Amino acid sequence: MVPLLLSVLWLCAIAWVAFLWNLGNIGLVDETEPLFAEAARQMTVTGDWITPYFNGETRFDKPPLIYWLMAVAYRTLGVNEWAVRLPSALCAIGLTCLGFYTLSRSKEEGSSATDSLADVTDLTDTREKSERIFSPSPSLPLSPSRHLPLFLSTPWIGAALIALNPQTIAWGRTGVSDMLLVACMCSALLAFFLGYTLEEKREKAELSTISAGRFPNKWYVTCYVLIALAILAKGPVGIVVPAMIIGSFALYLGNFRQLWREMRPLSGILIILAIALPWYILVILDNGETYIESFFGYHNFQRFTGVVNKHSAPWYFYFFVVLLGFAPWSIYLPVAIARTRFWQRSYWRRQARSAQLSLFALFWFGCIFGFFTIAVTKLPSYVLPLLPAAAILVTLLWDDIVAGKASEVRPGRSENKPNSLPRSLLVTFIVNVVFLLILAGATFYCYNWLGDDPAMPNFPQAIQQSGLLNVGGTIWIITAGAIALLLWKRQQRWILVANFIGLVAFIIFGLTPAYNLVDLNRQLPLRELAKVVVQQKQPGEELMMIGFWKPSLVFYTEEQVTFYRLPRGAKDYIEDSKNHTSPTILVLGYPHKFVEFGLQPNQYQLLDSRGAYQLARVQRKAFLN
Repeated sequence: MVPLLLSVLWLCAIAWVAFLWNLGNIGLVDETEPLFAEAARQMTVTGDWITPYFNGETRFDKPPLIYWLMAVAYRTLGVNEWAVRLPSALCAIGLTCLGFYTLSRSKEEGSSATDSLADVTDLTDTREKSERIFSPSPSLPLSPSRHLPLFLSTPWIGAALIALNPQTIAWGRTGVSDMLLVACMCSALLAFFLGYTLEEKREKAELSTISAGRFPNKWYVTCYVLIALAILAKGPVGIVVPAMIIGSFALYLGNFRQLWREMRPLSGILIILAIALPWYILVILDNGETYIESFFGYHNFQRFTGVVNKHSAPWYFYFFVVLLGFAPWSIYLPVAIARTRFWQRSYWRRQARSAQLSLFALFWFGCIFGFFTIAVTKLPSYVLPLLPAAAILVTLLWDDIVAGKASEVRPGRSENKPNSLPRSLLVTFIVNVVFLLILAGATFYCYNWLGDDPAMPNFPQAIQQSGLLNVGGTIWIITAGAIALLLWKRQQRWILVANFIGLVAFIIFGLTPAYNLVDLNRQLPLRELAKVVVQQKQPGEELMMIGFWKPSLVFYTEEQVTFYRLPRGAKDYIEDSKNHTSPTILVLGYPHKFVEFGLQPNQYQLLDSRGAYQLARVQRKAFLN
């Protein structure tokens, strides 16, 4: 009972630090987050839960599940930042908890599977094997495991690694559909593996008549339900990627036909269609070919085959995304992948299903990485679904390290030293130290690279004066020093703890205050001007943004906004506009944009100026002179 209570407290602590602390304390971040927030708000206003709208126009970028969840949160918490981001945070927390449960079950079932070999192996060998989640290559010796603290157990480590990495933290705190897709898709994959091992337990319990029934087991059904939700979260990718991962995994092991019979895919397809298809039918009936061409053509097929919205990158782009987005754990990925010995197919085919978690995680990681590397349009968020797989791989590696099972026999030596380290691990520990020192240097001097955003031109000076860069850099230096000391003292298992403490300290004392500072310089001025717009806007008066597009203004004013980047377009629009109910227009923009649009100070009334923006009331005829 005590371990269970402590585990719940551990998950709560991770969830609070990673996803809930200060979740709604900063405003919506332009340009993407307000698009989702406002489309969800429009659903609550119009009552149209089928076709999403933003700023008076249809928004077919994403399916409706994220809008529905936000709208429910609005009804519960009110229209605010907490409600916008809470669905993403809860999705990330749910995925973390399911990852914890999967690792717990895998360890228990792996131990049970190994215990069944007691009749053919000696007692010592059985005890050693029963303590492992996955079996490494037979060439790696196992040393007796000592009693380990609970916080160094496999599920605890796994939950921390799934939640506490830069990309998951960032998207788990952002009100967009990415974390919803990740939670649904990755939870479906975890549910598949739980169902996959459940079938093995049924066979061993001589209950094969149950698994041969007409309906898949409960975890397979859960997998299908989650795939359907993933399709409602982001479209066809929600089923294409899981099918590719599960299919390639089964083909590699040679049990595709058996798995096909177990999963009952025809039943699964019916479940998926029953959940996901109705909305697609309704939205197509409402919008016809416009929806089909926009969503399936532009936002799915064209994103894979061509560059959309100038989001192009070289083929090696995702190597850097994973390196930084999964830091500091990404340093251990190469060794974790190598220790699966994925080239030993015959070895893996002999293993119990419960011992195949690391191999499944490898296919999960590799398929997503390869799929989006091939895709022409590239964004950092596209590989977000592979991070839980990376966390599982690294967790299983650390399970060996903390249990003292990472030693190796070197050729030509008759004795094995229990405390000896594989050369690959020793190099990785050293790289860990060097990487953190580089990260510290980048933190100290990153203000030199932060001056490109015209919305916050004074931010480099502000963050330098705040002292946050010194705090962040110092945290990484101390962490690197602690790891070097632990390595010198041959206390490898505590290197994980040092990385963890350093990352949490950086989140609390460096990253979160930096987010607040960004909001103060970039988004707060817009929110303040939005309040002025609400107070000053006259009946029939139009609101226009010139020179740039900040959709948060639409959300905070709850008004339709006309946007024009170029002067000619704005003048043509005003000249052709049929809106003559007001001779003036409220205009928001950077001061120099007013000059570019040909507006002189005597042609408009300056209402307010905040940060890099100013708000003015302009006579319509001033645009046409």
